[in-house]
Amino acid sequence: MSKFKSAIQALGRRFAALPPRIGIIALVLCALFYAASFLQMLLPITVATKSILWIILFGLAKTTQYTAVAILGKEGIRLILRKFHHR
Repeated sequence: MSKFKSAIQALGRRFAALPPRIGIIALVLCALFYAASFLQMLLPITVATKSILWIILFGLAKTTQYTAVAILGKEGIRLILRKFHHR
């Protein structure tokens, strides 16, 4: 097994050991980054600046999304979905 693959697996195990509350916080941050990545288009700034902001904010959104999924895991996501469906 390569060093990179073992490092990724170790990181996944560390994320899985975190409490679900951290995963929910990461999901909230993800939503905020997604919103900011598109709402910044309304600012009166140059197109180049908007493009740079979009790349940064959208990248942060995707990073927090995948981190939240890694933290919550399959069961954590099912739990969240069940809570939303029962309301």
